[in-house]
Amino acid sequence: MYGSYRRMAAAGAVGAVLLLAGCSSSDGDSSKDGPKQSGISQQPKGDDPFWVDPGGNAAEQVSAYVKSGDTDNAGLIRKIASQPTGEWIGPDNPQAEAQGFTEAAKKADRTALLVLYNIPHRDCGQHSAGGASDGNAYRAWVDEVAQGIGDRGATVVLEPDAVLHMVNECTPQELHEERYDLLKKAVERLKRQPGVKVYLDAGNAGWQKPEALFQPLERAGLAEADGFAVNVSNFQTTAASTEFGKQLSAKVGGKHFVIDTSRNGNGPYTGGDPAENWCNPPGRALGDPPSTSTGDPLVDAYLWVKRPGESDGDCRGRLTHR
Repeated sequence: MYGSYRRMAAAGAVGAVLLLAGCSSSDGDSSKDGPKQSGISQQPKGDDPFWVDPGGNAAEQVSAYVKSGDTDNAGLIRKIASQPTGEWIGPDNPQAEAQGFTEAAKKADRTALLVLYNIPHRDCGQHSAGGASDGNAYRAWVDEVAQGIGDRGATVVLEPDAVLHMVNECTPQELHEERYDLLKKAVERLKRQPGVKVYLDAGNAGWQKPEALFQPLERAGLAEADGFAVNVSNFQTTAASTEFGKQLSAKVGGKHFVIDTSRNGNGPYTGGDPAENWCNPPGRALGDPPSTSTGDPLVDAYLWVKRPGESDGDCRGRLTHR
């Protein structure tokens, strides 16, 4: 559903082309020439406590524009680079990545936003084929992530698609019992770290109804989580996502939730095949900037979980979002 989290290479500008360029600096090293030239700094902590990676894709693109003298595009891309985005932990070095991101965030007096997307059989459509090889490998991977976080602060969005693909039977029935157990144990393991908040993915306002979701989410460990996440990597408006989240919250004991607003500024795409409208739709835009000041007591934060502009996979020629 959500495409690969691998770094995509392309260039862009806000309001024209949002696809970013370069490879992310996973260690957040701001000593490199690129981040120095980008001039990226943290957002005010009171409104946005999440860490801005000064060596991320957008920051490197800003540096490239500055170096070439293209100050107009540098200023546009800086609007993206100066906002915190989710760090999607890879399959190979989870402990080192989690440690690097959370250490950099702590040094900046901020909180890292991490995304865990490695459940076995994670994408039955194979747009982002992969995931842990089996349950034991996944448990070990989650344990390494938790060890990497240590006692530092982190907000974790847990396993986009994992529950929804069971609800819509995209994931075969024989895999459901293990997946529920893996998600529940992942929540429990992460919550053993004192500074971690966990939000279990709950899909979006255009995909399934709260009535179909609340029991599967409870089986997946929602009671032990801090809440749930909606609209991850999707385009539903903030208003629609808030209403959807509130309806779901009412069925799960008033749990709070977060909303991914990274690319919902123009709402969902309505042209073409509805079954494909989640994948690289044209005409999308940035949504509300990340913030914990949402004006709603149930909405803990607006987040940019998906990095703006990155491709969803090999569909529509990996269109840029215009």
